[in-house]
Amino acid sequence: MIFLAPGEEKEYVFLLGYCENPKDDKWEALNVIKKEPAKKIMEKFETSEQVNEAFAILNTYWNDLLSRYHVESKDPHVNRMANIWNQYQCMVTFNMSRSASYYESGTGRGMGFRDSCQDLLGFVHLIPERARERILDIAATQFEDGSAYHQYQPLTKQGNLDIGSGFNDDPLWLIAAVAAYLKETGDYSILDEMVAFDCHMEKAAPLFEHLRRSFEYSRTHLGPHKLPLIGRADWNDCLNLNCFSNEPGESFQTTGPSEGPVAESVFIAGMYVKYGNEFAEICRRVGKKEDAAIAQKAVEEMYQAVLDAGWDGEWFLRAYDATSQKVGSHECEEGQIFIEPQGFCIIAGIGVKEGLAKKALDSVKERLDTKYGIMLHQPAYTRYYLNLGEISSYPPGYKENAGIFCHNNPWISIAETVIGRGNRAFEIYKKTCPSYIENISEIHRTEPYVYSQMIAGRDAARHGEAKNSWLTGTAAWTFVNLSQAILGVQPSYDGLSIDPCVPEGFGDFTLTRRFRGATYYFDVKNPNNAEKGVAYLEVDGKHVNGNVVPVEDGKTEYHVTVHME
Repeated sequence: MIFLAPGEEKEYVFLLGYCENPKDDKWEALNVIKKEPAKKIMEKFETSEQVNEAFAILNTYWNDLLSRYHVESKDPHVNRMANIWNQYQCMVTFNMSRSASYYESGTGRGMGFRDSCQDLLGFVHLIPERARERILDIAATQFEDGSAYHQYQPLTKQGNLDIGSGFNDDPLWLIAAVAAYLKETGDYSILDEMVAFDCHMEKAAPLFEHLRRSFEYSRTHLGPHKLPLIGRADWNDCLNLNCFSNEPGESFQTTGPSEGPVAESVFIAGMYVKYGNEFAEICRRVGKKEDAAIAQKAVEEMYQAVLDAGWDGEWFLRAYDATSQKVGSHECEEGQIFIEPQGFCIIAGIGVKEGLAKKALDSVKERLDTKYGIMLHQPAYTRYYLNLGEISSYPPGYKENAGIFCHNNPWISIAETVIGRGNRAFEIYKKTCPSYIENISEIHRTEPYVYSQMIAGRDAARHGEAKNSWLTGTAAWTFVNLSQAILGVQPSYDGLSIDPCVPEGFGDFTLTRRFRGATYYFDVKNPNNAEKGVAYLEVDGKHVNGNVVPVEDGKTEYHVTVHME
C-alpha cells in the first residue's frame, strides 16, 4: 500500500516484459525457473532516470523514422495520418503481418507471401535495409516453377504446408515488391543475391531469376480467353473457382483440385500488365534485352485480352469460372460487379486511352459506393454458389460477401488519380480514413487512429461497423494512395517525381521526403485549384520542365517548388 502526504510526489517504475531462457538452461532447481536473465533486464530499468533515458531513445527513434515522409497541409486529418498513424501502422504490419492479431488467438497461420510483398510498399521508405532482407526471405519460399507457398512462418522462414501454393496472384506480387525496392534505393545488387527455392540453398539462383520465373509462371498459366488462370484463388482468397465444397466446416483453401485449365482472373490480368511492365523495365535496366522483349510482348497481348474478354460493357469482369461462365457480369444473377478489377486494371493503364476507365469508375460509384466506403461486390450473394466457393458462404454485407474491404478501396482512389479526378479520389480516401471517421465512432466501433480489415457493407445488419483493426494490408496501400497518388511524391527508377492529384480547395502544401541519402523539400503551389497537372518545377531556383527532380551525385538537399497548372 502506498501513502502520499498532501503535495507529495513519488515515481514508480512498472515493468512488463518477456525473457526466454535457452532450452538447456531453463531451470535453477526442480520446478524453479532460472530468473537471472530476467533480472539482468530488470536492472536496466531500476530507476526513473534509466526509464526516462530509454523513453528518450525510443522517442528519437520514432521521430527519425516518421520524419522521412512529412507533409504540412491545411487539412489536419491528412497531416495526422500521413505523418504519424498511417506510417506507424505500416511498421506494425511489417513486424507482424497477419501472423499476430488482437482478434485471433494462437500463433496464427504465418505471414502471407502476397501480404508481405504488399506490406513492403508501405515501409520500404522507412527501413529499406530491412525491406531488402524481407524480400530475400519471401523469395526463398518460392518454388522452382515460379509459384510460391501462400504463407510462411516468420521464425523458421519455412513455407506453410497446410495451405501450400496455387494462389496465382502470388508470383506477381514478388515483382511488385522488388520494383518498389529498386525505385526507392537504386540498389540493383539485390538482383544478384543468391536465393534458395523452397528454402533449399542447393537450388539457389540469383533474385533476378526468381523474378523471371515469377513472370514466366504467369505467362505460361493462361486460360481459354488468354487471361491468367486463377488457381485456388487470387487476391480474394474466398473466390474459389476450382475448389468445390459441399461440406460445412471444410477448408476451401485446402479443398482440391487447386488448379484447373479454365477458371481465369481478370484481376490477375490487371496485375500482369502492371507488374509485367515493371519486370520488362527491370530487365532493360540490367541489360536483359531478350527477357525484356518477351515480357513486353506478353504484356501487350494481355492488355488486348482484357479488352477482348475482360470488359462487360460498363465495367471489367471479375473472372471466368471452371465452366467458363462469367463472374462479375451484368449477366449474373448476383455478384454482377466487383471492385478489384476496376481498380487494378486502371492502375495498370488498361482502358484509359479507350475511355473505358472512366466508365468503370463511374459504375463503381453508381453500383458499389456507400457513405462508409466501397463494397467488394453487388448484389450480395444470398445463397451458396458451389462454383464460387467461400465468398458466398458469408452473410450478405460481411467479409468477402459484399463487405467494404478497406484494403482495395485505395485501388479505386489511385485509379481515380490515373484519370485525374482528384475530388473523387479524395472522397474515397476520406470514407475509410480513421481520422475522418472519428465522429462516427459509435458506428465504426474500432480505434480512431488505425485501419481495419473490413467495414460492414450496405446489406449487413450493422452497416458501417468495422472489424479486425491492425490485421490488414490496408495500411500499406492507403499510404501508397495518400503519399504517392494524391500528394504525388513517387519514387522512380531514375529518381523522385511529383505529380499531385488533389481535390479542389486542398490548397498549397509542403512536403519533406528523404530519398537515397538526400532530403527533398517540396513546396507545392496550386493557385488555380487544379486537381492534377504539374506545369513546371523550380529545383534550387532553376526552371525544370515536367515533374521529375534531376538527381545529382553527392547532393544531399533539394529545394523544389512545384507549380501546378
